[in-house]
Amino acid sequence: MLARRLPTILPPLTHEEALDITAIHSVAGLLSPDRGLVATRPFRAPHHTVSAAGLVGGGDPIRPGEVSLAHHGCLFLDELLEFRRGVLESLREPLEEGTVALCRARARVVFPARPILVAAINPCPCGFHGDRGNRCVCSIDRVRAYRARLSGPLLDRIDLHIALPPVDVAHLCAPLRAGEGDGRASLHAPESSAAVRARVVEARAAQRARCEAGEVVATHNAELGPRDLARVAMPDASGARVLASAVERLGLSARAYTKVLRVARTLADMDGSPAVRAAHVAEAIGARLFDREAASGPPPAAAAGA
Repeated sequence: MLARRLPTILPPLTHEEALDITAIHSVAGLLSPDRGLVATRPFRAPHHTVSAAGLVGGGDPIRPGEVSLAHHGCLFLDELLEFRRGVLESLREPLEEGTVALCRARARVVFPARPILVAAINPCPCGFHGDRGNRCVCSIDRVRAYRARLSGPLLDRIDLHIALPPVDVAHLCAPLRAGEGDGRASLHAPESSAAVRARVVEARAAQRARCEAGEVVATHNAELGPRDLARVAMPDASGARVLASAVERLGLSARAYTKVLRVARTLADMDGSPAVRAAHVAEAIGARLFDREAASGPPPAAAAGA
């Protein structure tokens, strides 16, 4: 449900983005003759039996895959560890480069591929690891073997690793009770997508303003290179100490280090802060669950990667 709501909190498509998406969908044969520009961000959720050609593109004639069809939108891979490993590994280059280059005997095609990748996994093969009812029948070794289906290099390319513990049934029922009795609102009243989108639009505007002012060459924090990061994403003194400690304690790779900086810069933008502070760095590090797990030992009670 969270993944499917993601496009609703992203900024509206620009004209250039709409042209990109429309061109890709037209090449894939997904546009009807009477349809104009695609007006909404795409959401693609392929089944875990998808082939490598279906995910990154291929065939004869060459057609774009799911990662390109989700360009400027969301690519959701549910039950990530059920995908064939070779299929998942084919995502490495697209996630790094933002494009898919397909070479065949008669043609070479390059498709754009910059979706937001969201993936979800169960905490263990039986799905109950960490459940308060103690229903899990998996040993620690089995849980580790299950998690090992996701390679380190691919995991390193995912910015956020977030744990989602089971939801209390009482919390699920609370919104249903809102308005009953004296009519008071539920303590768990949800926030509208429009309210969240307003904050996202404001943060994106700050990123675009830095680009237009010549501070950086990328309009999105996710695309900031090393020089741009050095200009606008280096934390203050206390934040630098937090980052240095995390790099040493967690053994972060160079790729993970830059991702922490990009996420911290985005958190600062969401806060309206011109500087990246220790709190932003700490939150960005806290969102790399599997790095912390690798440094601390056994798997956590429940986890999902995103």
